[in-house]
Amino acid sequence: MVPDMTAREVNFDGLVGPTHNYAGLSYGNVASSLNAKRVASPRQAALEGLSKMLHLFRLGVAQAVLPPQERPYLPLLRGLGFRGSDAEVLREAQESPVLLASACSASSMWTANAATVAPSADSADGRVHFTPANLGNKLHRSIEPPATGRALQAIFSDDRYFAHHPALPTSEAMGDEGAANHTRFASPLGSRGVELFVYGRSAFDPSEPKPSRYPARHTKEAAEAIVRSHRLDPAHVVLAAQNPAAIDAGVFHNDVISVGHENVFLHHELAFADTPRTIQALAAACRDIERPLVTVEALAAELPLPDVVSSYLFNSQIVTLPDGRLVLIAPTDVEENARARAFVDRVLADPTNPLDSVHYLNLRQSMQNGGGPACLRLRVVLTEDEMRAAKPGVFMSEALGAELEAWIKRHYRDRLAAEDLADAGLIDEGRRALDELTGILGLGSIYEFQT
Repeated sequence: MVPDMTAREVNFDGLVGPTHNYAGLSYGNVASSLNAKRVASPRQAALEGLSKMLHLFRLGVAQAVLPPQERPYLPLLRGLGFRGSDAEVLREAQESPVLLASACSASSMWTANAATVAPSADSADGRVHFTPANLGNKLHRSIEPPATGRALQAIFSDDRYFAHHPALPTSEAMGDEGAANHTRFASPLGSRGVELFVYGRSAFDPSEPKPSRYPARHTKEAAEAIVRSHRLDPAHVVLAAQNPAAIDAGVFHNDVISVGHENVFLHHELAFADTPRTIQALAAACRDIERPLVTVEALAAELPLPDVVSSYLFNSQIVTLPDGRLVLIAPTDVEENARARAFVDRVLADPTNPLDSVHYLNLRQSMQNGGGPACLRLRVVLTEDEMRAAKPGVFMSEALGAELEAWIKRHYRDRLAAEDLADAGLIDEGRRALDELTGILGLGSIYEFQT
């Protein structure tokens, strides 16, 4: 297959769902735990996310939308023994607040965990491959894969261009957290790339490093399975172990401590179990890409791990503007953190650095639950033919942005506290909103309640 050098990286951002709340369900995610039981604003969260999408669209970056999942998810509660009408199930579930919160979580908004995607330039059959992440480490996220798969199959339905795989088996050995632990390097994007998969532990090799305080959610064996399923060339794949000390400091996914795009890789010196060896292996694998790999390292002395976690500096996005300039999209928390801001300023002041500028965006509602700009997006590299084969209604435009803003203001509550999750009104409110949204995006019937 001749590479399509006009391929573009499309950011598919997850719309924040109507039940966005702070339940503190994600052990190992420091922000999630610190902000547990705070009163959330689903409307503000959704508008912040939409504002980010529109900002990138207006910069000329390809931007699209993934719909939220249905919540409260009553099949989970019914499967756990709660009975009666829908309202009765929610009311009974109050006796187990963690289960109720799990059924109401809006965590699908963080689409970096939705799936792993391989571009057609990298796969042996010349198709774009999708595998929903099984997210088995957390109950509230483990219910997402079926709906994720339906949404992706609705958007990318033409099997001439797209291949869909089921999520890996939900087991301790096959923990898969999706693209939050996956980075692709290619320059230009339509050429064959190098794929970096990062794991927190090995399920079968006890000699591999692993954390002692917080769980390692992603296994080496899961990464290897994705490489096989997506028909990737092992010579263009790098597998690397995450630093256990970083995981124990709250770096629950690799996208909290490194970020890459095209031929650029920003990372912390404590990102990997053996960072020098990982960077060496990555550079060797990237020898064939057109532009040489450029790595920028933050030293622990200038940016300690607590500042990495609190600022979410590496959960920024690097995007390419139409004129070829590379821009860092960072949360305002980086701007407000003296050490993180100083690192960004140092990088931008370096004339050998390929980054042109930084844009700071307010994503406070998402950040308080432990998700920054990169958490909110799933990157999909598409050729022009593949773009045309995807559902057109999900691609951002000024008209779609205005329609989604009006939709959010019509359907979302301004305030949602933990005690509100048992309100049966959330069921009908959510279903009305999602039924209308599928019409706006042209996706048909993708939710269970629509069948």
